[in-house]
Amino acid sequence: MPAKPRPPAPPSLPLHRQKQLLAFLRQLELDPTAPGGPGDDAATLAPIDEALTHTSAGLAYHHERLEFLGDAVLRLAAAEYLQREHPDLSVGQCSALRAQLVSDRWLAELGESCGLADVVQIGAMAEGDLAGRRTVLAETCEALIGGLYESWGGSLEPVHLWLDSHWRHTTAALLADPDQHNWKSALQEWSQGQSLGLPVYQCQERSRRHADPRRFVCRVSLAGSTATNGAEKSLGEGWGGSRREAEQQAARAALQHIRRQQC
Repeated sequence: MPAKPRPPAPPSLPLHRQKQLLAFLRQLELDPTAPGGPGDDAATLAPIDEALTHTSAGLAYHHERLEFLGDAVLRLAAAEYLQREHPDLSVGQCSALRAQLVSDRWLAELGESCGLADVVQIGAMAEGDLAGRRTVLAETCEALIGGLYESWGGSLEPVHLWLDSHWRHTTAALLADPDQHNWKSALQEWSQGQSLGLPVYQCQERSRRHADPRRFVCRVSLAGSTATNGAEKSLGEGWGGSRREAEQQAARAALQHIRRQQC
């Protein structure tokens, strides 16, 4: 089946926007004017502009189409990276690692570190939603991956040039701590393996401010486990901007406590 032609470039991509996008790409060490690159004309930069235009901006071109494409491109590129850089890992290990490398959490952190928010066109209401900032960053970051793939004529080269160094850093951390960002599951596996039942999480909201990283505090314990004063014994405590994040941090603290005791 012949490839679907790329949508025509928006006729009104201003010169200042073209310069902004080109500067941003070069900041990512992606220069479309380099030998073998697609060039820096409006047609080449159009998918980048489309990817970095959030639906909340209310424009005809927005990120959703390229986010869909970017999802598939991201998974393929991550699989290629793992096969090339970690050929000795099992399929199960690669699958678990890839899930982290393509997660919304990872994409939001990548977008934050790369200054994506400075070039994304976004509506005023969404811009004021601090709690939704990470979602916008993850969505547009994934769309940008699709935009790069399209601008470079269906090549994964720019995706690898941008992401491989970030993946290298992340995989090193994940291989050093395989439970990273999945501490709740690891704690549950440990407690059930010890026939201690399921961990019990108790969360309290300490702040009403959205995007406050210490909005919730959570303590985790095991049913029936009590301290010397008769109170329920806490294995770990964690803080987070959401209940889920606070629970993960509490489970992380609990695992660290358990492993110290086992040493």
